[in-house]
Amino acid sequence: MGPRTQNAAPAQDALTYATACDSSVGSRGPGDLAETAQLTASPRLSAEEAANIQINPYKADFPLFAAKPGTFFLDSAATAQRPACVLEAQEKFYESTNANPLRGLYELSVEATEAIDAARAKVARFIGADDPREIIFTRNTTESLNLTARSLGDLLLRPGDEVVITVMEHHSNLIPWQQICRAAHAKLVYMYPDQEGHLSDQEIAEKIGPRARIVSVAHVSNVLGIENPVKKIAERAHEQGAVCIVDAAQSAPHMRIDVKELGCDVLAFSAHKVFGPMGIGVLWAKMDLLEAMPPFLTGGEMIDSVTETEAVWAPVPEKFEAGTQDAAGIHATGVALDYVDAVGMDAIQAREQALVTYLYNRLASLPYVTIYGPTNPVKRHGVVAFNLDGIHPHDVSSLLDTKHVCIRAGHHCAQPLLLRLGVDNTNRASVAFYNDKSDIDALVDGLDFVWGIFNGSR
Repeated sequence: MGPRTQNAAPAQDALTYATACDSSVGSRGPGDLAETAQLTASPRLSAEEAANIQINPYKADFPLFAAKPGTFFLDSAATAQRPACVLEAQEKFYESTNANPLRGLYELSVEATEAIDAARAKVARFIGADDPREIIFTRNTTESLNLTARSLGDLLLRPGDEVVITVMEHHSNLIPWQQICRAAHAKLVYMYPDQEGHLSDQEIAEKIGPRARIVSVAHVSNVLGIENPVKKIAERAHEQGAVCIVDAAQSAPHMRIDVKELGCDVLAFSAHKVFGPMGIGVLWAKMDLLEAMPPFLTGGEMIDSVTETEAVWAPVPEKFEAGTQDAAGIHATGVALDYVDAVGMDAIQAREQALVTYLYNRLASLPYVTIYGPTNPVKRHGVVAFNLDGIHPHDVSSLLDTKHVCIRAGHHCAQPLLLRLGVDNTNRASVAFYNDKSDIDALVDGLDFVWGIFNGSR
């Protein structure tokens, strides 16, 4: 039995991506030339890519790999590791700048406030936003999308209106819309992709109709790794008078984002997937929307004035940032974006494309593996979901852990998509630029080990 993907054969296209690492970042290690030649023989990777994924000038920046030597971490789609500079920034903030921002006129409080303002400006640059005031800090992407659903739902939705999403959404971009549509007596409409995850022009045109008021889509699927045609979706939404929201949790670590180029009205992502701390989310929206939207949370610091009977909201962004902010985490988020900028998003994208291509082709070579999603790995952004014949993903993941290989197993908070694919759970391996060939080889060796246990060869 040959290698299988759902409804397709393994990819055959050669890739021609640029060098992943600039010579100033790291130098070539000794490497295994025979192994390099074997990789190069594949039509799927250039010689340069095959060589680059064997060396790793980045892993030393991430303390976890020194603390846990021999760990093969392939779960960055769930959370990324943090470089030392981010960890140090958070610690140093508490050592030298710890005060409640916005609430004091003394020097420490002013410094804490300035740290938040500086990070806000860095986030704005990271996504191509012109006005840092359009950046709202939350706890995570989930909170950003809940804020958007509640506030925009209250503002825009009336009985009979439609909210349009895809069946590929993470539950965080699905359940809030279920709830708000139920409350507003609106209809939730789904766009359905083909088996590889592509949304057709016809599907977009048919589903985003004249009753649509809100369209909310993932930029990149957290299961299939495919990029949705957000610009085309936003254009169609605007033609119908609807607002377009983008969940960028899975795209922000892997590609350049420019909200003006995408044409969206709202965008959300989390710091922890962009090498920053947990507990920090980002919401960007156009200023006219933010000014019109009611606040999601109320309380301290989001008001201008309060009487016994009413309150006047503070201006944006404070209007949406009730209570004490995680100033240290926000500051560290800015440092994480500095780190990404220093590595270079073009270098990150090129290296990760070579890694995911090698990952895909190694998995496709295993006769007992079924892969879900695009058959051309150039269409994947860091993620490959797969199953082993007759073996539950939880068993696969647990046994891989005995080999120190870390992958995700389960429904990935995307149950409607998995049901459409005809499965309840999958394994998911995901790469970041700090991975290398050895991580993927360890995964494949581990899968052979798991297969052997269940099929009596070990």
